[in-house]
Formats: sequence, C-alpha cells, structure tokens
Amino acid sequence: MSTTELPFRATIAEACAWLEEQTSSPWTLARLLEQELTPYVWLDYEAAHAELFGDANGGYLAPIFVAGDIERLAAGSDDVLITTTKDAHKIVARLPPPGFRRRLDELRFQKKDLERLAGKLEHAAQPAKPVEAKESQLGIRKPEVLAAFAQLARLDLDKELNAAIGIFGDEGARVKASTKRSKRDIVWNPVTLALGLHDVYRVPLGALRRAFKSHDFLQPWARDWEQSLQLLGK
Repeated sequence: MSTTELPFRATIAEACAWLEEQTSSPWTLARLLEQELTPYVWLDYEAAHAELFGDANGGYLAPIFVAGDIERLAAGSDDVLITTTKDAHKIVARLPPPGFRRRLDELRFQKKDLERLAGKLEHAAQPAKPVEAKESQLGIRKPEVLAAFAQLARLDLDKELNAAIGIFGDEGARVKASTKRSKRDIVWNPVTLALGLHDVYRVPLGALRRAFKSHDFLQPWARDWEQSLQLLGK
C-alpha cells in the first residue's frame, strides 16, 4: 500500500517520490518527461495577455508540450520556458517571444496522468500470458489499420490496403491466412506494417510509437513493437 499521498497537482518532487514507491526505482524530471507526461504551470491572469485567459479571470493551468520546451527541461534547465501552450479554451497559442519564464518549482503533473503511467508500467512488468493462436490475434482489420496509421503517411492508405502490393500485401504485413475468408476478415500485422511505413514511406518512429500507445487495439502488439525497435537498434 502506498504511504506517499499523491496531490491532485503534484510537484516534481512529489511525482517522483510517489512513482518511486510504486515502481521501486528512482525517478527524475527527465524520466517523467521521457514517459511523455505533460507538465503544467499555473498562469495567473495578466491583462496584457487577456486573449489567453478568456473567462478564466483568476488564471488557469497551462500545459507544456512543444518539443523544444520539453527538451530544455529534460536537459536540466534551472527554470521553465514556455514558448507555446494552450489557452483557457484549450486552443494552441503561440506566446510572445521569448515566451513565459517560470520557476522550476512551479511545474506540476496531474494526478490522473501519474496514476495512468503507474498502471501502464505495472501492466508492462507482468509476464505475458500464453494465448492461443487465433486469427484475430494475428493482426488488425482494415478499419483499425486506418484509424491508427492513415494520418501518418502521405498516401491513400485505404487504396494501398485494397491493392495489397508491397508492404501491404502477403509478402509484407498482410496475414496471408486471413485472405481465405471474406475481405472484411483480412488482417494486417501492425508491427510489420509500422516498420514498413517507417522504412518505405519515412513515417517518423515517434509518430508510430504514439500510435501504439494511444490505440487500445494495438496494446497486444506494443511489446513486440518495442522489441523489434531494439533489435533494429532504433
């Protein structure tokens, strides 16, 4: 049972202490950011930037998500620089150069994000259960392929799946055994398909990693995906 209380909005120290207790391993700000947790800072209302606040005349919790701002924090910066955030209505807003600076101790992580991360890490640490080799476990159907990958590549993925040529066919990601049934039962191995999208169509690995993390139907292949990247040295 946890003895460390996790606040609704945790400081860096509070977040690290709580996760260390959950995982029995040390945590730092860099490791929090490596796990793609979103840090926030509270912005008090400023009349000079009223467009940011809308009706939130007391201020609001602003996210930090731009790569440059995150990389600066992960590298060990002694303060926070926010160049882009979202306004009180959750619309992306570019801040006036050079951006807003805040103290490092003003950084916060949301309780729900930390709890979700702890659950994910706990699940990943559990040994995989043996499963029967069923058709549905060999791949994902076309609607799922489109939902996960269609927005990542500069091609008509629907058309390419129908053509079933190259990485989209039986010699690539399409599971040949599934073609013996109706078209709606044809499945593609998402790991093979994602690697092909990267190698052939230059889809960034970061975008593909996020796809495997954000779609529940890709979770059964998440471990195979990471292992494939490790074997390839990527």
